[in-house]
Amino acid sequence: MSSLRNAVPRPAHKERSQPQARKRYGLLEKHKDYVIRAKAYHQKEDIKKKLKQKAAFKNPDEFYFKMINSKTVDGVHRPKEEINKYSAEELMIMKTQDIGYVFQKWQSEKNKIDKLTASLQCTEDQPSRRHVYFAEDRKEARELELQAKSKIDISATYIPKDIKKKMDRSYRDLEARKSRAKDLEKLYMDMSMQKELQKKGRKRKLREDEILNPNGKPVYKWKADRKR
Repeated sequence: MSSLRNAVPRPAHKERSQPQARKRYGLLEKHKDYVIRAKAYHQKEDIKKKLKQKAAFKNPDEFYFKMINSKTVDGVHRPKEEINKYSAEELMIMKTQDIGYVFQKWQSEKNKIDKLTASLQCTEDQPSRRHVYFAEDRKEARELELQAKSKIDISATYIPKDIKKKMDRSYRDLEARKSRAKDLEKLYMDMSMQKELQKKGRKRKLREDEILNPNGKPVYKWKADRKR
């Protein structure tokens, strides 16, 4: 029965429009339009109330340097641009501190890589440790050689799954640390070059034909200054 009721065409109920006598006021406001307008109105009233409270409790003697060192642009406080805030010596000191921090992180990564490499077996066909035996005569040396050949290869032994997962995770960590150490080394070299370029002295960038072993990196040459 419900399907037949839905099959019968129904008249479209239209919303009441603005009366002809009030056409000059525009479209007739509906309830949903009123709700939006009321929310915006109360939000503005709350902001005005908070601003009035701040103005009422404000200390007239209050002062801080941001009042004179900043300006308002589109309602947002913007600090004044400070040109040459630091001197050349201060910039050099900060550059040295940054280089020292990068060098420290680089050395830390290298030490962690060495520890991981020492704890892991990097090659599967060779054991991580080798033992050296000393024999008194050829007979004893022959016996030691036979004993060494009879030992089972470490790579052929059964490795539990949990230990294998830990080893795989350690190898992935080792590769990630090697990549990180390489990036830190490159960053350290670039920062060291920028620091050297900031120092005094006449210098020029060499052309490609002037470099003995070009590797794509810029090479600079300082002119010899006479020492007094």
